[in-house]
Amino acid sequence: MTTHRWRIAGIALAAFAAGSFFTTTLMHLSEVRADSNRVFELRIYHTLQGKQPALVSEFRDKVTKLFAKHDLKALGFWSPADPAVAENTFIYILAHPSKEAADKHWAAFRADPEFQAMMKEQQAPDAKIVEKVDSTYMNPTDFSPVK
Repeated sequence: MTTHRWRIAGIALAAFAAGSFFTTTLMHLSEVRADSNRVFELRIYHTLQGKQPALVSEFRDKVTKLFAKHDLKALGFWSPADPAVAENTFIYILAHPSKEAADKHWAAFRADPEFQAMMKEQQAPDAKIVEKVDSTYMNPTDFSPVK
């Protein structure tokens, strides 16, 4: 009698595990499909000589908060390892649900009074930090581990 109960319990546990596995797999497939339009944005800031630390501070103290407010999702921020460019370069990558969402979020970010105040502060010749910004939107390849 006890062996029979253990078998039933084992079968029930196996059925539950199999159902959980298939449910999880199906949920993951829908997540992958939902992210199929996701794009990444590589942004490289070239600063004026000696201004990279000021830009990093501005991002740390102000810009990241504005990003969060406007649904701009940063994956990371970097300084180049090469000393020849490290002092004048700042890099980050954003993930967007789609290019259209990126455009919408950037428009709201640029219209934000806090951002506009930051840009106004940098209009003075001695306060300018950024020389130019390179922005590249990227689509993940089919074999990319990040999608």
